[in-house]
Amino acid sequence: MPTVAAQAREHQARWDGITADPALKDLPYKVETNAQGQIVLSPHTNRHSDLQSALFQRLQQHAPDGHISVEYALATPRGVKAPDVVWMSAGRRDEMRETGDPSTLAPEICVEVLSESNTEEEMQEKRALYREIGAEEVWIVGEEGEIRVFGEEEKEWSDIAPECPRSVSVSN
Repeated sequence: MPTVAAQAREHQARWDGITADPALKDLPYKVETNAQGQIVLSPHTNRHSDLQSALFQRLQQHAPDGHISVEYALATPRGVKAPDVVWMSAGRRDEMRETGDPSTLAPEICVEVLSESNTEEEMQEKRALYREIGAEEVWIVGEEGEIRVFGEEEKEWSDIAPECPRSVSVSN
């Protein structure tokens, strides 16, 4: 059985082909792959995008010494996943670059914004995958903007951005 790193590298190689395909360049969806390397498209609402933007801004305010990005591709043992928002320190960003594109090392914080189509099982799997490849914290943001923070278990709050409010809001 291939190692976790070998599985992630296989998905990394598959992703190279996907990103090079001109037919897939301008899709208006979040693109990920599943464990079999098949493309998974996730359309989302404007509210979802607004929550992503609000989280980006909160992290800029409360964890200013890092790099923040949206829909950042990560090669995991079960496909390429793209957390809605990520935060990484400069040192981690350098380490991530060394692993290739998409990175096989996760940023310190990976954030998923829930949509109606997400299941609890899907979020549990993503949390486990992000942690397996190095995320220190995984934030799950509910549709109403409430933030839950997970390390090995659910945590009281973030160690990386302790002053960040525990919810985000956007106007409808």
